[in-house]
Amino acid sequence: MKTFVIGIGGVTNGGKTTLAKNLQKRLPNCSIISQDNFFKPESEIETDENGFLQYDVLEALNMEEMMSAVSCWMESAAHPLASTDRGNTEEIPILIIEGFLLYNYNTRIYEPPDTPGYFEGHVWPMYLKHRKEMENISWEIVYLDGTKSEEDLFSQVYEDLIQELAKQKCLQVTA
Repeated sequence: MKTFVIGIGGVTNGGKTTLAKNLQKRLPNCSIISQDNFFKPESEIETDENGFLQYDVLEALNMEEMMSAVSCWMESAAHPLASTDRGNTEEIPILIIEGFLLYNYNTRIYEPPDTPGYFEGHVWPMYLKHRKEMENISWEIVYLDGTKSEEDLFSQVYEDLIQELAKQKCLQVTA
């Protein structure tokens, strides 16, 4: 069965989960796997020289469990993970995987505010490191402008996805 996987990355508290949930409400047969569900226990998270817990590194995550969840979704004919299937079995199953890698630093507003120095000293440098790694991957990646409104970002992503799904359906029919 053909599937469609969407990755949403961005800086911590940058709106990834909000975007994913909004897309899930509008896209049929759509599931979400959130990287936030795979953090190791706090007792296993390292602390930096400033005393900040290092949540914004891959070592803070149980990636084996996350990859297992993705594999289970890919292998499952029913795709039961939080599906919003509206009963249309002809729809391509969609998986949104969201985690920390992408959005814009300048407009980040976090309530309650971070401990002074945490974002500049840890979150942002880790984002830059991970983004640089992503730039070396040959996948088709669309970078979003984090200065745009939540509604504008949603509209842009939703329109792109609808166009791509239409292409996939055409390919599926002709194959």
